[in-house]
Amino acid sequence: MLFLWIVIFILALIVLVKGADYLLLASEKIGLAAGMSQFVVGLTIVAVGTSLPELLTSLVATFQDLSEYVVATAVGSNIANIFLIIGIAAILTKRLIIKKETVNLDLPILSIATALFLIMVIDGRVDFIESVVLLLTYLVYIAFSIFYKTERTSIVKRKPNITLRDILILILGIIGLGVGSKYLIDSLVQISIILNLAPSLIVITVVAVGTSLPELVVSVKAAMRRQSELALGNIIGSNIFRLLFMVGLPGLFSVLMVDPLTFAVGIPFLIIATLIFVISCVSRRITMQEGALYVIVYVVFIAKLFDLF
Repeated sequence: MLFLWIVIFILALIVLVKGADYLLLASEKIGLAAGMSQFVVGLTIVAVGTSLPELLTSLVATFQDLSEYVVATAVGSNIANIFLIIGIAAILTKRLIIKKETVNLDLPILSIATALFLIMVIDGRVDFIESVVLLLTYLVYIAFSIFYKTERTSIVKRKPNITLRDILILILGIIGLGVGSKYLIDSLVQISIILNLAPSLIVITVVAVGTSLPELVVSVKAAMRRQSELALGNIIGSNIFRLLFMVGLPGLFSVLMVDPLTFAVGIPFLIIATLIFVISCVSRRITMQEGALYVIVYVVFIAKLFDLF
């Protein structure tokens, strides 16, 4: 029975990530066809699209009275994004270059989002009012980013044509997200029961890494093409989205609880990850050695979760 649920878990994760990929592909083209600029498409559709697996999983968990999964997923994914994905990208490229604008604008916003999130979860829960504050903050961030950056970004001169294939891909993506997220949660619950493990342990490790695969693919590809800013921008945008929107939206439907493992281990490592990332970016480069350190710290994080020391 355990083997069956593990297979279902893996298949659900694949369907979930692939569904997000299809939806992102079709939505990006539709956005450009509607006359949106490349920047606005990247800030909204791409940033949200790469985080859809976690968002859909969190919503399904909330509706199944498993609200503690939401914060665990957000925290685990953000830690994985910084220590694992940026670490791997820095190792593969030997050095990630960071623009001055990122240091002056995006990093402070990430720091503010993280601080606000920490204030909301300090009592071990996120209620309706706190969720509204998180969502409103995210909307302000989007509005400010569009106002600040759109004038520097070129508008698409030639709009792509929408075909029946694009619509079918969009539909397949939506179906994949729905089916994948549903069975991912079901299999997660069953595996945790059979192995007598805290569900949050699986969420903050396996699910967090699995649902971060879109960011891993996008960031590593961008880094290998020497597009460091795209790699880092994807990570920063996704992390802000998770802390504000991915926690805020499910919190409208149910009070989100923070499980003991996430509170005791996940939250401290989220603070450490954000601080180390900000400090690294001040020098406007992340070296291969720093990338290796990131990965080592992530291994320490996993070991601490499993109480190995």
